[in-house]
Parts: sequence; C-alpha cells; structure tokens
Amino acid sequence: MNEQIRQIAARLRGMRDAVDMTAAEVAEACNVSEADLLRYESGETDIPMNFICVFAKYFRVEPSTIFSGEEAYMSSYFLCRKGKGQSVARSNAYKYQALAMGFKNAKAEPFIVTVEPDEVPDKPMHLNSHPSQEFNLVMEGTLLLQVDGKQLVLEEGDSLYFDSTKPHGMKALNGKRVRFLAIIF
Repeated sequence: MNEQIRQIAARLRGMRDAVDMTAAEVAEACNVSEADLLRYESGETDIPMNFICVFAKYFRVEPSTIFSGEEAYMSSYFLCRKGKGQSVARSNAYKYQALAMGFKNAKAEPFIVTVEPDEVPDKPMHLNSHPSQEFNLVMEGTLLLQVDGKQLVLEEGDSLYFDSTKPHGMKALNGKRVRFLAIIF
C-alpha cells in the first residue's frame, strides 16, 4: 500500500490510542468488524472512504484531520481551485480529491472520484455501505453503479442520488477511466 494510506492508518490507530479505546470498542462504534479495523490500522490494506467518514464522525473530527493530519479551520467558506483538492489515492483503481477539506463542521463531503478500468474486466464489483446518503454526477466516461442489487449505467452528465446504507459499488466501463463528483451527506 502507498505511504499516504500508511499515514492515514497511523492516525486512525493514534486517535484510538489517545482515547484509550480497544479495537473492539471502536469497531463496534464504527459498525465494522474488529478484524477489518485492525487491517485498516495496519496500513497494509485499502481504507474505505465510508469508514473514514464514519470514524471521523464518531471521534468528532473532520475527515480532513484523518487524511492530512491537520485540522480544518475555515468557517465562512473554503475555496478549492481546480486540481488543488486534497488527494487521496486509496488504491490503484480509486483516487479521491477532497474539495472541502479545509471547511470546519462541513455538513457534506464532496469529492472528485477517479475510477480506473479494471485490468480484469470480469472482476466482481466491491460493494460497501455507510450511513447517510450520496450524490454522484458523472463528469467523464461511463460508470456502472450498483445500488441495492440494481445495476445502473451512468453516462457523462447523468447523476444519481441514493441511500448509501444500501450496498453499492462502481466500475468504469468501456476500458476507460471515469471521473465523477461524489457528495456524501
């Protein structure tokens, strides 16, 4: 895994240690298995974005604190210039660019997400879920989005608002990368 993931993992473990909670306690509070939490804290596996948001909410910090190690400080507005959002490369397939990381007490988390095409086209889609709702707007490419067992194909300009507690996942189609705006509420 890359160095950025290892740093995020260290912050997860550090926050848990700072409040003297066991892995089992934090896992239960964040609705993941203890084994998954320990894998996330090891820095040797991908850390799902939804987990980072749930963890941040539980610990009453901004997701930016977990991503960058710095506290959000803006409360009136936060300007993010093109290509300048905090980048988080979770894996080779998914890259996130956070657009509001400097805004304190944000009510939503907007990201530009880049999904690279699978090297193995028939690879099963990874599904996840997280509390709240999500909005996705395709900016480039064709996205296969599965929500609660239903597969939807979104083209450039298409959008979907959905209940993110339902299992969902995405995949780039036609062998080309996809870029979309994702807002997690």
